[in-house]
Amino acid sequence: MALFSIDPYEIMTNLIQLFTALILSMTVAFERESESKSAGLRTFPLVSLAACAFTILATSFGDANAQAKMVSGVITGIGFIGGGAILKSSGKVSGTSTAAAIWSTGAIGIAVGFGRIEIAIVISVVAYCTLKVFGAIKENQSEAD
Repeated sequence: MALFSIDPYEIMTNLIQLFTALILSMTVAFERESESKSAGLRTFPLVSLAACAFTILATSFGDANAQAKMVSGVITGIGFIGGGAILKSSGKVSGTSTAAAIWSTGAIGIAVGFGRIEIAIVISVVAYCTLKVFGAIKENQSEAD
């Protein structure tokens, strides 16, 4: 009796999910990198990848409560990572958009891990557009002041 078995189909399915989470997070990663923010091309894909991996593991638990606890832990952990992106200097706070973007890429990974790729695509597009459009609006307002 084997201690574990390796199913090539399952491996391929997991690789596709992990790769999808990684790719969908790249829209946000490229935007943050292009703005020279504290997190970029490495952080966002890793957050999405890890969130997806933990979610895939959680789905192997049959119990919905166990899945909810795992996802809750992932969300909390991502919050700590995002907290590291927030800086306060001379009464000015910066990095909140990057922190929120980190959280968003975690949501992308969780959605993909649960097989809800359509939600992950929407999060990816909306997060990117929010950062680009509202970033430009904020920049224009700053220049006007």
